[in-house]
Amino acid sequence: MRKITANAYMTLDGRGEFPEYPGSDRPSDGVSALFRHLWFDRFDDVTTVIMGRRSFLGHQRTWSEKAVKPGEAKWLLDYRRYLDRVEKICLSHRLKSTDWENSRILKGDLARILTKLRHENGGNIMLEGGPAVVRECLRRDLADDYWFFVMPVVYGKGPRYWGPMDKQCTLKLVETKPGEDREILLHYEAVR
Repeated sequence: MRKITANAYMTLDGRGEFPEYPGSDRPSDGVSALFRHLWFDRFDDVTTVIMGRRSFLGHQRTWSEKAVKPGEAKWLLDYRRYLDRVEKICLSHRLKSTDWENSRILKGDLARILTKLRHENGGNIMLEGGPAVVRECLRRDLADDYWFFVMPVVYGKGPRYWGPMDKQCTLKLVETKPGEDREILLHYEAVR
């Protein structure tokens, strides 16, 4: 059965935003160790990426190969090529079609969608859904593990990862990795 991992990119106050902070705007010819661990090291075992509508459209606009810029670093092109070739699932009730290759749009109950995908052939599944989707995974215990990329900023605005829970969700810390710009990556497994 396929493993489901939920990724969360958040500020210290649990906001799903990407604010600027010292070092965050530094141009890089090479991929950072944290980004490599979060994405590149998983290219071979993750064959499906799930996103909410806004995240899907934003990724398509920013990260597809069609958005490549002249003289761009090789690691960015590698990332773009991965996103273009991997199966992408867009969770949306409003979006009716997409022209991003290897994509499909699904709607309905998140638990049913994930159960169906878990039983399909393929490698592991990465959920890049955004705060609402990750929060729902936590609330309903739908993912096997969680990767929290925490930026060193208290931001105070933007969508929240944390919200009401029906019950406690216990996670087991697997690893922590510091980033070069004071970010931290926290990897947890669901305790069931």
